[in-house]
Amino acid sequence: MRAVVQRVNGASVVVEGETVGEIVGPGLCVLVGVTHDDTEDKAAQLARKLWSVRILEGEKSCSDLDAPLLVISQFTLYGDARKGRRPTWNAAAPGEVAEPLVDAVVAQLRALGAHVETGRFGAAMKVSLTNDGPFTVLVEV
Repeated sequence: MRAVVQRVNGASVVVEGETVGEIVGPGLCVLVGVTHDDTEDKAAQLARKLWSVRILEGEKSCSDLDAPLLVISQFTLYGDARKGRRPTWNAAAPGEVAEPLVDAVVAQLRALGAHVETGRFGAAMKVSLTNDGPFTVLVEV
């Protein structure tokens, strides 16, 4: 699994004009990509990392500050644009594999005590955020 993690001061996701997920104030906006060999164990590992990674102000984690997370599925994180002019998506897991694993990341975060908002799997989403820093890291498990 691969995640692009952005430290934010607010973020939201809109689908067809409706806000489906929003966090206010300091937190993390997390784009999650799934590949073919990912498992529920990797989803749990990613959730633990997201909850505990110390990238918020003052080297604090979401667990330290009870900060919210906005988790959004993003198959394009496994796009490959090294050849030609069009990326390929061969490394991205199909929806029937990816959706339950993204859901598992969210469920595990909630089990850890996190407040988690989400996008809508497979939808055309408009994501807005205020990157704080800017601060963006790539996490792979």
